[in-house]
Amino acid sequence: MTRVTSKPDKDNDPQQLPLALEMRPALGRDDFMVADCNSQAVAWIDQWPKWPAPALCLYGPKGCGKSHLAEVWRARSGALQVAAADLGVQNADEILGDATGLVIEDADGGLDETVCFHIYNMLKERGGHLLLTASQPPSRWQITLPDLKSRLGAALVCEISPPDDDLIVGLLIKLFADRQIPASPQIISYVLPRIERSFAALSELVAAIDRRALAEKRAVTLPLVRNVMEDMAL
Repeated sequence: MTRVTSKPDKDNDPQQLPLALEMRPALGRDDFMVADCNSQAVAWIDQWPKWPAPALCLYGPKGCGKSHLAEVWRARSGALQVAAADLGVQNADEILGDATGLVIEDADGGLDETVCFHIYNMLKERGGHLLLTASQPPSRWQITLPDLKSRLGAALVCEISPPDDDLIVGLLIKLFADRQIPASPQIISYVLPRIERSFAALSELVAAIDRRALAEKRAVTLPLVRNVMEDMAL
C-alpha cells in the first residue's frame, strides 16, 4: 500500500531537533542510543572482558532497554542465552557446554538456584562471565541458597533507568524513520510529555500511528497522532 506523505518542510525536518545522544551500533540489531539513563550500563559493556567480577546484573523496569543491551553484549562476547525460568530444565553442563559466557534473562522472576550457582562457578573457573537481567537488584531477590547469595552479592550491579527526554526524542525519530514516516518536531513535542517512559510504549504507539495512517490513507499529521493517542488512552 502506498503511503500518503505531506510535502517535506525544511523547517520541520526532524533531523534539526537537537539531541544530546551518541549513536552506536548494536551488533546485529538496531542502533542502540546512549543517554544518561543507560550510560553507566553501556560503560560496563564496553569494559568487557575487563570486568572486576565474573558477573554483571543489569536491572530496571520493563522496557528500559536492559534486554537490548544484554543482546549487544551477547553478540559481542559470543555468549549463550537462557531465560531464568528454563534453568531447571537442564543441568549447568548441558546449558553451558564449552561456552565462556551466558545471559540469564529475568533472573529475579524465579530461578533454579543450584543450577545458577554451578553456572557461576563454571564460568568463573573458565575465566568467563555471566550477565543477568532483572527488574530489581540482586539484594532484593528471594535467594535462599547462601553460596549463591554470596556470589551475587559480589557481582557488578548497574541500574538502567527509564528513558529520559533526550532518549525518548531520539527513539521516536528513529521509530518513525524506520517506517518511513516523516515526523515533524510538532508531533515529537506533542508525544513527549504524554507517553509512558518505555521502549515498549514508544514502539506500540508508532506502530498504531502507522496502521491508522495506512488504513485511512492519510499522512501522519498532528491531528492523526492526537486521535491515535486518545484512542489508546495515552
